[in-house]
Amino acid sequence: MNSMDAGPEGARPGDPQTAGRKGPPASFWIRELPFSLVLILTLLGVAYTSFLQQPLVGYWELLAPVIGVVCVGSGWSSANDKNARLQLIITQALHWAAFLLVMNVILLPSVQRILNASATGLAVLMLLALGTFTAGIHVLSWQVCLLGIIMALCVPAAAWIEASALIIVLIAAAALGIGVVLWWHLHERRKADLRPGF
Repeated sequence: MNSMDAGPEGARPGDPQTAGRKGPPASFWIRELPFSLVLILTLLGVAYTSFLQQPLVGYWELLAPVIGVVCVGSGWSSANDKNARLQLIITQALHWAAFLLVMNVILLPSVQRILNASATGLAVLMLLALGTFTAGIHVLSWQVCLLGIIMALCVPAAAWIEASALIIVLIAAAALGIGVVLWWHLHERRKADLRPGF
């Protein structure tokens, strides 16, 4: 056997003992990075919609193709040949085009007379959650399905935040007021302790 064929510590590339070894843990985070980015972008959009009560429709329209690209990337390795990959791309393109069409139907003036800005934002987010979940089923990706479930759970959370915004502001103001009063009393007590007695 040639010594040049052996890898580090005498291991050969085709050796069954070395074939089962896992790669570096960083590869897991690199594979999960697109899903994490979509989740972060979704949470930022939900936070913006909840606190400023604006629908952010353009933001969701830009996020939909990004999720489509993530879905294609997720299903790419399971597509065995050129036809399967082409079918994956066409399926995802049609899926997200249908989502964008329905989103724009919600934005029609006749529909907007019924829905306010807050309800429009929640409806679009729910559509995005449904589109993401079904896209994950099509590409057989549990990560994409999980993203859809998290987006769907953000809808009632955002509605609760909007409904409770006044209560949250009042609680925060009360806590701030109590903190200022306590700080003032402690400050005055320290000043009194430092004064020389007569």
